[in-house]
Amino acid sequence: MAAAAVTDLAVEIAPGVHWVGALDPHLRSFDIILKTANGTSYNSYVVRGDNGVAIIDTVKENFADDFFRRLESVARYDEITTIVLNHLEPDHSGALPELLKRAPQAKVYLSSRAQMMLKALLKPTGEKPPEYIPVTTDDEVDLGGRTLRFLHTPYLHWPDTQCTYLVEDGLLFTGDIFGCHFCDARLFNDTVGDFRFSFEYYYAHIMRPFREYVLDAIALIEPLEINLIAPAHGPILRHAPRDYVHRYRELATPRLFNEARSEKTLVVFYISAYGNTRRMAESLAAGAEAIGGVRVSLYDLEGGESGIFTDLIEEADGLAFGSPTINADAVKPIWDVLSSLTTVNVKGKLGAAFGSYGWSGEAVRLIEDRLRGLKMRVPVEGLRIKLVPDASELEACRDLGEQLARHLTGRVEHREVDLATLA
Repeated sequence: MAAAAVTDLAVEIAPGVHWVGALDPHLRSFDIILKTANGTSYNSYVVRGDNGVAIIDTVKENFADDFFRRLESVARYDEITTIVLNHLEPDHSGALPELLKRAPQAKVYLSSRAQMMLKALLKPTGEKPPEYIPVTTDDEVDLGGRTLRFLHTPYLHWPDTQCTYLVEDGLLFTGDIFGCHFCDARLFNDTVGDFRFSFEYYYAHIMRPFREYVLDAIALIEPLEINLIAPAHGPILRHAPRDYVHRYRELATPRLFNEARSEKTLVVFYISAYGNTRRMAESLAAGAEAIGGVRVSLYDLEGGESGIFTDLIEEADGLAFGSPTINADAVKPIWDVLSSLTTVNVKGKLGAAFGSYGWSGEAVRLIEDRLRGLKMRVPVEGLRIKLVPDASELEACRDLGEQLARHLTGRVEHREVDLATLA
């Protein structure tokens, strides 16, 4: 299907519903961490009812002129009764302060978690603050012949996020969900270039850490009649929109399964300069396996890229990291894996550190600090061994593995403390 490139005018995506967003084709890095080979779009929408007009999200402040120009091509400011904020990140709310000046009569609808964010966004100016109404799942706004229904979808990817469903038309405005950083002036998924990589890349870096919330959102979305999905970034999904819902469910569903589901899993990553940290890792693994009920996997990071372990890490119950200390630090492959943990949810997982050293031995403590910063549990003090571990030191490594296994299986040995000795 052919499609004309976007002009300065709004683009109709359904009768009485228009895209009034902005294109940013030259952006190459989003929020520092995301690469954007095709730039991105800031999608905003106008919905016209018999009794008023609703604006759903705005655009990044730098692109406000594009937004207002397109908005003015389909609506007057005095017609705007409703402003919906599915997400308050600056790339979606940048034009909001100016929009409120031009349409002061409009009521703002947002999630309850977004209220404090809105107050921070709209710094006191001496002007009357807007009327805002917190909403949650199944709350509705009647535009006259058209109904906006809200879905509470928190942590996708901020606490404030929600979706908005245009009931009569089967249109779902999803904020960042089902979006991607892919700029193409043809706008629609059946006319733009191949954006599959961008869609999957966006999910992996933005949504994956919150996959439990993704599944909660999918449970709300799947029962709906969906004729079109209108995300806040990337192509508008008018062809086979439900396929993208199905894909999100696939991506959010665990793909690795233990043959014995009763087992806990401990993954031990290590790298070793002279074989000393390797021997520690092997003894730790042997100790953990001796307890029973724990499956241990041992990986030498010298033989693999950090990115290939993401699924493994996500499904593991415990993670142990072994590194020698070189230049008063853990070595780069360990840090590469630790930095990749920001893309998965490791909160509450068991963590531990160990390693051989020659002079100062800072690596273990630095790794432990990182694990705690990721909100992992580090119940057992890490183990540092100077240079070549002897038999007694390898036994200490084995004991560390046993302790980790006991914590994983809930078989921690509780010590009896004589209170008199604490006086």
